[in-house]
Amino acid sequence: MRSIALVISVVFQPLLMPALVYGMILFAVPEATIIPEEFKERIFFLIILCTLLIPMVTIIGLRLSGTVKSLHMPEVSDRRIPFMITSLYFLLTTWFLYQKTTIDPVLWLGMAVICISVLVLTAVSFFWKMSAHMTGMGGLMAVVLVLGSKFPTFQVLYPLLGVLVLCGLVASCRLMLQAHRPLEIYVGWGVGFLICWLGFTWIWI
Repeated sequence: MRSIALVISVVFQPLLMPALVYGMILFAVPEATIIPEEFKERIFFLIILCTLLIPMVTIIGLRLSGTVKSLHMPEVSDRRIPFMITSLYFLLTTWFLYQKTTIDPVLWLGMAVICISVLVLTAVSFFWKMSAHMTGMGGLMAVVLVLGSKFPTFQVLYPLLGVLVLCGLVASCRLMLQAHRPLEIYVGWGVGFLICWLGFTWIWI
């Protein structure tokens, strides 16, 4: 069971969440953005590259160099440098998208909201081990709910059920692996949900 929990934790890692959010915005809810169809795949690839692939390769490099003891980052001290570097990547991605405001401001505003949640997570991680997995999951659920409330054509039921199941599954796996205490799980989810609910609601107000 621990092996299964580990696989789930790796697959549904926090770095995957921006790609899932933008996947919904770009492809599942076409009216959420005015981006031309021919640009959507390129933008989606950019999001995957800058918020998933490059940070993941960097963190693996930190592990190989010995800067980080373990990819699981069991100690608070292990999380500081990887989280700071990840925050930098997210800030740079936000800035780059800001330069493309003429395409659609939703692009950089959405990334800015995600970036805020990452910065809060990073700041907290200097003194407490809040769950990054659940911060991402809480943010993902908030985006699904906001999209469902703002865009009537978005069939929210199945995405919402899917995210609910994922939240429970990932939380259970993190507890099973003894990566977090329950409070760290709850606070992480709550912080991610609150920031993304407020932020994305404001974007499409």
